[in-house]
Amino acid sequence: MPMKNEFPFVLTINGGSSSIKFALFEAGITLRRILQGGIERIGLPEASLRVTGLSQTDNFSHPVTAPDHTAAAVVLMDWVEERCSRDGLTAVGHRVVHGGPKYSRPQRITTEMIDELHRLSPFDPEHLPEEILLIEMFHRRFPDLVQVACFDTAFHDDLPRVARQLPIPRRYEAQGVRRYGFHGLSYEFLMEELARLGDPAASRGRVILAHLGNGASLAAVRDGRSIDTSMGFSPAAGLVMSTRSGDLDPGLVWYLARTEKMGAKQFNEMVNFQSGLLGISETSSDMRDLLDCEAHDERAAEAIALFCYQARKWIGAYAAVLGGLDTLVFAGGIGENAQLVRERICDGLGFLGIELDRQRNAGHALLISPDTGRVRVRVIHTDEELMIARSVTRVLNLNAKGKLKP
Repeated sequence: MPMKNEFPFVLTINGGSSSIKFALFEAGITLRRILQGGIERIGLPEASLRVTGLSQTDNFSHPVTAPDHTAAAVVLMDWVEERCSRDGLTAVGHRVVHGGPKYSRPQRITTEMIDELHRLSPFDPEHLPEEILLIEMFHRRFPDLVQVACFDTAFHDDLPRVARQLPIPRRYEAQGVRRYGFHGLSYEFLMEELARLGDPAASRGRVILAHLGNGASLAAVRDGRSIDTSMGFSPAAGLVMSTRSGDLDPGLVWYLARTEKMGAKQFNEMVNFQSGLLGISETSSDMRDLLDCEAHDERAAEAIALFCYQARKWIGAYAAVLGGLDTLVFAGGIGENAQLVRERICDGLGFLGIELDRQRNAGHALLISPDTGRVRVRVIHTDEELMIARSVTRVLNLNAKGKLKP
């Protein structure tokens, strides 16, 4: 039966290469998450739809047929119509990974924006086509539903020019080829949480944000503004990740082309899906698996060591860019849950004022540094879905009756 709503409902959609995550929020006096879930393992026989809610009766997981994103989108829209009715939603917010040089803030989706996103697809062929597909399918199914795009690059839009430029011939910059940075929705949420916690560095201070998950990046933030970030033109740059390589010597492209006849498409496949923790360990892209077997598997131990070493280097580099450090934040699946990884990353950074309280770190406390520490080291659970919902209500100026304010 469709849910009855006194307040407006906002659906958030976070489409990935093999999954679609979603959440349903009630936009009353404050945002309240009603349901959340995902369609997982898209393209595989064991695809499933999983939903959890405020009560046990809302919780379920069952197999679905989702050979591609088109089929998965139909499953999602059927569920939306069943749970909310065709007219029950006020708006839907989409995480759009790449906004290119044009889109620097969340905004309502228009026909002109869709045309521009199609043009931008070569900027991010791993994400944008599926995200555009979801937007277009929702428009065909629910033509009167307001949709809002929330761009993952927006947080870094005003990077200083010295951090934004790539050292290649200048003519490419006119085509939009520059450092963009990603994980912006997560970083925006983390900065709002820092402000809510009363951390003075949120508005006037030096902060390093470390979003460490399947995708991993760091950002240097001064006085609330992103001044550098490890991901670049694409999300494949920067820190080593679960299956992405992070930064590589560009000479490797020519070397592999000559020695293995590797083309551009194969190289892209390798650095995005076969490298990182998976490539080094040769067993798993999941940090939990690697930690479980590092004692008897040298390859797993080396993968973990490289991840921690690179993260430590980026923190050191960004402390130099910032001229010191006031607050370090760990977030993302690894950053929030892997105490050993946090410990190994911070080991040796005492000269920057970074030290951990081991008991707090083991308990995944909100503050894992000593009260007397020069640098506040925090663990904050990031919430991209909530950030999308916040952005939708701000863009549309929703009131608690589900009306769009003039």
